[in-house]
Amino acid sequence: MARNKVYLDFQISFFFPFKGSNQRCHLSCLKFGNRSIFSREALVLLLDVGPSMHNLLPEIEKVCSMLVQKKLIYNKSDEVGIVLFGSEDTDNALTKEVGGYEHVVVLRHIKVIDGDMVDALQKLPRGTACGDFLDAIVVGMDMLIKKFGPTNKGKQRLCLITNAQYPTKEPFEGTKEDQIDTISAQMKTHGMRLDCIIVRGKLTGAANKKIMDENDLLLNRFSKKTISKSVYVESPTSLYGALRTRNISPVTIFRGDLELSPSMKIKVWVYKKTSEEKFPTLKRYSDKAPSNDRFATHEVKVDIEYKSLENPNKVVPPEQRIKGYRYGPQVVPISSAEWEAVKFKPEKSVKLLGFTDASNVMRHYYMKDVNVFIPEPGNAKAILAVSSLVRAMKEMNKVAILRCVWRQGQGSVVIGVLTPNISSLDNIPDSFYFNVLPFAEDVREFQFPSFNNFPPSWQPNEQQQEAADNFVRMLDLAPSGKEEALQPDFTPNPVLEVILGLQFFYHLLCLFGMVSFMMSFCIQRFYHFLELKSKQPDADVPPLDRTLKRVAEPDPELLSQNQSVIANFRNKFELKENPKKKKSSRLLWREKRSASDEGEKDAEDVPDVQSVKLIGNSSKMKVEEIGDLNPVQDFEAMMARRDSSEWVSKAIRNMKVLISDLLDSSCEGNHYDKAMECLVALRRGCILEQEPKEFNQFMQELSKKCKEKNLKRFWELLISKHVTLISKEEAIDSDVADNEAKRFLVKTELTSE
Repeated sequence: MARNKVYLDFQISFFFPFKGSNQRCHLSCLKFGNRSIFSREALVLLLDVGPSMHNLLPEIEKVCSMLVQKKLIYNKSDEVGIVLFGSEDTDNALTKEVGGYEHVVVLRHIKVIDGDMVDALQKLPRGTACGDFLDAIVVGMDMLIKKFGPTNKGKQRLCLITNAQYPTKEPFEGTKEDQIDTISAQMKTHGMRLDCIIVRGKLTGAANKKIMDENDLLLNRFSKKTISKSVYVESPTSLYGALRTRNISPVTIFRGDLELSPSMKIKVWVYKKTSEEKFPTLKRYSDKAPSNDRFATHEVKVDIEYKSLENPNKVVPPEQRIKGYRYGPQVVPISSAEWEAVKFKPEKSVKLLGFTDASNVMRHYYMKDVNVFIPEPGNAKAILAVSSLVRAMKEMNKVAILRCVWRQGQGSVVIGVLTPNISSLDNIPDSFYFNVLPFAEDVREFQFPSFNNFPPSWQPNEQQQEAADNFVRMLDLAPSGKEEALQPDFTPNPVLEVILGLQFFYHLLCLFGMVSFMMSFCIQRFYHFLELKSKQPDADVPPLDRTLKRVAEPDPELLSQNQSVIANFRNKFELKENPKKKKSSRLLWREKRSASDEGEKDAEDVPDVQSVKLIGNSSKMKVEEIGDLNPVQDFEAMMARRDSSEWVSKAIRNMKVLISDLLDSSCEGNHYDKAMECLVALRRGCILEQEPKEFNQFMQELSKKCKEKNLKRFWELLISKHVTLISKEEAIDSDVADNEAKRFLVKTELTSE
């Protein structure tokens, strides 16, 4: 028997001392029984469509429709409402109930997002009146209160987009600041937050600076009285980044003590400050379910079976399977119990190791994401301790080095740097930024010669240096007196935005059982084109959006204005075309082909097939001896065998004998090339199988042989191919330093002379 849902309908009254003479505003509220809204967000978009916003509305249409499309993918249960102000008409509930609130239209009431809402946002009407953003905020609040009631404080958000160029109405009682305080109090009571995006750009002569300054003060007052944030943008690109198309709830990765010493600890919470945004995971869908089955999940279940090589028809059960790890030529089995016992299991903690000058920690040492350390909310002592520590470190230009284990049972320890961050707002406490630092094994050292060692002809002269300086200044992203371009907080990822269209269309196709058709295509741009074709069959392939294109390419206007600087830079340097080299196919266990080995043009298409065959056959061939016909292939096949650890040592031993025999039987060097090919294969095999001592010992024996039998031509061939000892950098088990390996050929050559 189905449980009856209980609906509670009631009214609340509170006094708004504005927008009318002593009028009480009765807001009806409806609470849904047995229905949780804490898991989703209710968003009301407040969009200024007045005359001064007409040139910006195309970009606003794009970014708002993109917001709804992303919600369809990430948060399809979210609810969105749309309110327009500055419109010619008036259509909202408060006007009918209490009067006032002219030129405010509720375009879409708050409801679960759908495709119709995307279409509505792509065709916003152009208004003819001066919009009052305070009217729009109150109408949006009224919609949220009526929808969710005073006790249901889920995720409720108002997003205002305006240029704030028109004045707000004068109140009948009190001041405009009093209006802001009253609205803020109601927002705080109902758990609402307000995001204000003020779009300015290039101001026209009609813009009144005094009015805009007053409106800015009013909007900034919200941030002091309630949960509100104001963002100023000057370009369409910044607008894309300012409107957060996906809100991620903050989740702590650590709550506990920041241990300065065993007797001094500060309670802190740690959140992620930055994290790379990735594509949503696309699931496999099946079209085998009946098309009329509305409750079909289209889920694809994957079962994996493990079978024996000796008996492919026999399934190996889990209890007979075990993981193995390569150790030289053999595979060492490790059980899950043994692996758990070996794991390092430190205790959960965040401990201070010490302080150092900020200049000692280079920017390129930063790894992974950035975390933020904040004092425990509501803990006055923790706030005071963190603030004093932050300000002391800032004053002394110091950073802290921490040892962090974020959770119990974590198998790794993190060493990182804590950078002080002094808050610029009175209601936000000071904090720290945390960056992970590398261990010695994580650092990659690349040695490059100094430019000072180059001859003067290789170094730029004064004219070239000046041309380069002008070119850099031309492309300055933060010129004085202008907004910095491509700010991280306001720059969207163009790849994610472009791919959004295909994901939205993909989900639509899943509903109609057409996924198998879509899975046959692999070009992402094609998906975006299909979305357009579904609406306009005769449409052409659309270009990349102009606004997003500016994120990935230089500004074309900037380039056209500075053609002389670009031409001067180009003329001062000799530019040569760098031809693309053909990719050489990679053969198993073998060096890349040299130009002399490529042979005829017809053979250039063969290597890909040969490499596939070689990889496939090397594991299947049961070679037990190295023959004279194809010694390198036989050697590779023996080294690849894993049915016994003896095959590696036997292959190395046989290859040594073969190389010696080739040198002994050579007549005027006719076997030198073949011997060299075998030696190169032996060297590579010894590196891969961590047997450097075997090869280095053989090279010493080979050196003596060349001296005794006067094989000077072979040794010269050895030098030209740079075949020397295996150093410790190539194989960790080697006892030969890199410099010693380089000197080996020269030293031997001098001795032989």
